[in-house]
Amino acid sequence: MNAELKKKFESYPDEVRPILMEIRKLILDVAKDEDIEEIIETLKWGEPSYITAGGSAVRFDWKKKNPDQFAVYFNCKTVLVETFREVYGDLFRFEGNRAIVFGLTENVPEKQLKHCISMSLRYKTLKNIPMLGA
Repeated sequence: MNAELKKKFESYPDEVRPILMEIRKLILDVAKDEDIEEIIETLKWGEPSYITAGGSAVRFDWKKKNPDQFAVYFNCKTVLVETFREVYGDLFRFEGNRAIVFGLTENVPEKQLKHCISMSLRYKTLKNIPMLGA
């Protein structure tokens, strides 16, 4: 983790930081499980962002204006969130075509979120497959 990203994580409230560190770990675990050799961890628009050569970026953040929730963001110019809605229906709460939103106290459906992250990190290889191969 670079210094800029470390500073971002340190800026989160104490009750939020461990949750977002777990999301970070989830993304890095998916990359490892999918044999993605290089994942770039950076800040984009001030949010932790994870980018691969064959995929679309995954970002996440907590915002002061909505202190009881955090979101995992996906590229809104893709069919990712539309596909997640089709596959997972009411399991997730969505924000338009760009994010999955979670309450800070809710249990994150890890297996399903990992699947969504996997589709994003491999998006360029999946985008021409119906339902992204889901």
